[in-house]
Amino acid sequence: MSAAKVFCSGNDAVALGVRLARPALVSAYPITPQTVCVERLSEYAEDGSLDAAFMHVESEHSAMSAAIGASSAGSRVFTATSSQGLLYMAETLFYAAGGRFPVVMMNANRSLALPWSIYGDWSDSLSLLNSGWIQVYVEDAQEALDMVLQAYRVAEDPAVLTPFMINLDGFVLTHTYELVELPEQADADRYLPPFRTTNRMSLEAPKNLGFSTTPEDNTEFKIAQHRAVLAAAETAGKADEEFKAVFGRSYGGLVEAYRCADAEVVLVTLGSITGTARLVCDRLRAAGRKVGVLKLRYMRPFPAAEIRAALAGKKAVGVLDKDISFGHEGTVFTHVKSALAELACPPPAVNFVTGFGGRDVPRPEIERMFDTLLAGPAAAASGRIHFTGTRCSDVE
Repeated sequence: MSAAKVFCSGNDAVALGVRLARPALVSAYPITPQTVCVERLSEYAEDGSLDAAFMHVESEHSAMSAAIGASSAGSRVFTATSSQGLLYMAETLFYAAGGRFPVVMMNANRSLALPWSIYGDWSDSLSLLNSGWIQVYVEDAQEALDMVLQAYRVAEDPAVLTPFMINLDGFVLTHTYELVELPEQADADRYLPPFRTTNRMSLEAPKNLGFSTTPEDNTEFKIAQHRAVLAAAETAGKADEEFKAVFGRSYGGLVEAYRCADAEVVLVTLGSITGTARLVCDRLRAAGRKVGVLKLRYMRPFPAAEIRAALAGKKAVGVLDKDISFGHEGTVFTHVKSALAELACPPPAVNFVTGFGGRDVPRPEIERMFDTLLAGPAAAASGRIHFTGTRCSDVE
């Protein structure tokens, strides 16, 4: 293993990872804050460092449609989007998943209109959890680059053959620069061999792709699709282990527990906010307070068993949500609470809803979340929603 260090943004890191993965097609439509990623890929295609067709299409819907078409011909493909663009291609997301085309896409998490905002929360990707795509949420630029290679390994596995969405927090991660290790191409090739699939158009072995079904057989296709996403859990774990063997880095699979083993209370996070939560955790630990952080890396397949293993026996659990299912609660909270419900004695769970439209979530706010959890069951009432970091005194 050898690697150079480069100073780059999250967008650049994804583009570098894509170049290492050697896709045959990049279909692209620009939208803030992912535009830099596809701009870099267009430059790589132009200068020849990426041997791929770069297709600048007229919309996000067309970007995914082109990716599906190329994947159905047996090609490795990549695209990227964000926010309203993700919603515009929503129809085609279901086509990609149902057709078992292992497209890899970067989504720059960004708030949904209205009100209009170019800044980040998780409402775009979480609204499409039912689309059939694998979803991972990365913490920093290094993880973003590495997950491109892992995403193709998982998505293209014959037992999975499911499209894969890599989510980066808009601006916080897409536009922040940091040192990243850039693997050698030879190591990337050793980890990620060329794409081969039987789920493709072929004159030698013709088959029906993108077909219609009747009520008599539709259910069986959906069950097969569901089982493929479940199979991605084991495949993702193996892909991470093999990644460590080649590159020396590992991300723990579906979840990553930090100081959770002896913690009394744990805060569950996604994405880049995890780093801030760890800093707060360390500060409170130094003061003798037993707190921990559980980073959910994958939302699909959902790591219910891993969550139960990490959170069983805790006095209280908090879930940080940068989204809300209006009229109910945060989407991440709903999933975590469902997993905990299978425990014989589920810990009280609190939903901390914050960060809409890119609003900062500073360390004191996270410290107050831990304070609430440590205060006991009365303060951390199960199912209670706490809107934090607001200017509304009636919802604090």
